[in-house]
Amino acid sequence: MYPDKLKYNTDSLWVKVEDGNKIRTGITNFYQEQIKKTIFVELPEEGIEVKKGEPFGSLESSKSINDLLSPVSGRVIEVNHQLDTNPGLTNSDPYGNGWMVVFQMSNPGEVISLMSAGEYEAFIKEKSR
Repeated sequence: MYPDKLKYNTDSLWVKVEDGNKIRTGITNFYQEQIKKTIFVELPEEGIEVKKGEPFGSLESSKSINDLLSPVSGRVIEVNHQLDTNPGLTNSDPYGNGWMVVFQMSNPGEVISLMSAGEYEAFIKEKSR
C-alpha cells in the first residue's frame, strides 16, 4: 500500500528521489482515502521557490480545501498539468499519474527527516486511533 522506495512526510505526501537532488511528490493512498474525491488541484508555476513546510498548492475535495505543504525546500521544476483536466488521478493513481510536482532541492539533506514506508504506516495507524 505504501511503496518502500518512497519517503513520506507527516502531511501524507510521498517523495521519490530522482537524479540526486530532484524529487517528485504527490499525495499518499491514505490521504486520498481521507478526502474521498479530488475535485480540483491548484499547483504552482514552474520556477517558484518554496521552503519545507510551506504551501506549494492546494487540493479541493468533496469534503474540504487543503493546503499542500512542501516536503522539502527548493524550486518547482515540473508540474503535472494532467491534473488540470483530470484531478481524479490523485485518487485513482496517487503514486503514478497522480503525481503533482518535481522539486530541485536546495537542501538535499532534508530527505533524511522523511519517514520510510514502515514508519509512515506506523504514523498513520497512531494518527487514526
